[in-house]
Amino acid sequence: MGGADFISEFIKEDLKNGRFDHVHTRFPPEPNGWLHIGHCKAFYIDFTMAEKYGGKCNLRFDDTNPEKEDISYVEAIKRDVKWMGYDWEDREYYASDYYEYLYDLAVKIIKKGHAYVDDLSEEEISEYRGTSIDRKTAAGSVITPPGRNSPFRDRPAEENLDLFARMRAGEFADGAKTLRAKIDMAHPNLLMRDPVMYRIRRETHYRTGNAWCIYPMYDFQHPLSDAREGITHSLCSLEYEIHRPLYEWFINEAEVFPSRQIEFARLNLTHTVMSKRWLLRLVQEKHVSGWDDPRMPTIAGLRRRGYTPAAIRSFVSQIGIAKTDSMVDIAFLEYCLREDLNKHSRRVMAVLRPLKLIIENWPRGTTEELDAVNNPEDESAGIRRIPFSGELWIEREDFEEVPPPKYFRLFPGNSVRLRYGYIVTCRGFDRNEAGEITAVRCTYDPETKGGNAPDNRKVKSTIHWVSALHAVPIEARVYDYLFSVERPMETAIRPDGTPGSFLDNLNPNSLEAIPGAYGEPCLADAGIEERFQFERLGYFVRDPDVSKGKPVFNKTVGLRDTWAKIARKKGAEPITIK
Repeated sequence: MGGADFISEFIKEDLKNGRFDHVHTRFPPEPNGWLHIGHCKAFYIDFTMAEKYGGKCNLRFDDTNPEKEDISYVEAIKRDVKWMGYDWEDREYYASDYYEYLYDLAVKIIKKGHAYVDDLSEEEISEYRGTSIDRKTAAGSVITPPGRNSPFRDRPAEENLDLFARMRAGEFADGAKTLRAKIDMAHPNLLMRDPVMYRIRRETHYRTGNAWCIYPMYDFQHPLSDAREGITHSLCSLEYEIHRPLYEWFINEAEVFPSRQIEFARLNLTHTVMSKRWLLRLVQEKHVSGWDDPRMPTIAGLRRRGYTPAAIRSFVSQIGIAKTDSMVDIAFLEYCLREDLNKHSRRVMAVLRPLKLIIENWPRGTTEELDAVNNPEDESAGIRRIPFSGELWIEREDFEEVPPPKYFRLFPGNSVRLRYGYIVTCRGFDRNEAGEITAVRCTYDPETKGGNAPDNRKVKSTIHWVSALHAVPIEARVYDYLFSVERPMETAIRPDGTPGSFLDNLNPNSLEAIPGAYGEPCLADAGIEERFQFERLGYFVRDPDVSKGKPVFNKTVGLRDTWAKIARKKGAEPITIK
């Protein structure tokens, strides 16, 4: 692992002092959405730490909120974790399988006099907890006043046991009663002020159906599920640091396996939102086409965009494990991606915005095959044969009637090399009735094939092309960042003076579909998710969409690497924005 690794220091100390004699971790997603790249960091740490110390890692679904969870999310999560290269073998668990176990532990805590059934409403519980802010210190820090005890806090254990059993039996309406831990209503940590352990919800659970009408809260379920599985190190993101005292309280009161919670900084990326709640809103409000939209930071979206597991793992390993939050520049993620794609992607030529090029002195009706290198980084990739004819497609931007300064591509009288082919010289062009240029007319020098050229025929530019007689029609989809600003959640004030939303930062030009593109003939047989470098254009991947009647290719990332230029000045470290 790159960067700081304070978690390893904790684990080594635990093994040395005998707190644990082995390492057992878990990745515990809630199945209420699809995984995103932030989760990649989490399960990378979970699985890698277990492997590093010869231990095991479980995949457990913390599925105790039936209102938001679904089997489709479970399947999506399993698919994404496997695609990333991790295998949990026979260690797949569900918190919903522990409902009876959790209920019994709740009963145990009630019998000890440390939990009670409360009749206060959700709003009243919040009021009694004292969460309203009424004063600040001279330094400006917030002081939260002590809470008040619920009038039902001192119910006898026997009464609480009876009421809790009747809650389970369905005698009370939703929200009529809760089971709360009896801790300290004056505790400075609000989470310790008699937190709710169970609430009544008549919702059908995707696995247990209607067998239960009471469901455990996360802070109660999570540590006890860890204990049930013998998890030694419960690794989680930094926002759960404030939950740790409660995690330890429930373990101690239930008298179960002493799992240890350790927190690390979550992953934050520029131009991205990293919350399932906000990602769900993007999907539901149709700002994107779905969870796997290539602009989304979900694993499925990155996969469809053309990212590789190796590139994502390299990125996560290099940013390291820190204890403080920071913002990582998305340019570093793209750098890791280019590093991998450059080694493994086959080169082909494609023309996105075609302009006809006619070679006037080409032997009429003939076709020649040229040798092209599949990957200059990998000799074993070999070469391919590409057809060359007297009519080609070139990029429209590779011709200018009146060239700007330092423009070395085609213009009247100028010569360029056609990639893998010949030097051609522009002799003129055609216009239609609207005045638009429809074709460029050139002659070629047959002595300049494949890079050969007399000393007096050196040219300053090489352009790509495809044979118009053999090219495959394709659709290209060019993507930009979904959000136009680095920190989408830091919203500005709208022109009318009202507070903005993160949706105001959506980039209106984040997707451009180009239906009239052409590619080499080999692209007709490209497999779904097969990745290519379109020479001079960037890296592209075959999309699963077959509705267009022709192959669709998503632009993964461009060829230009902005991070590498900055890194050379700052030293080869991931860019972070404090």
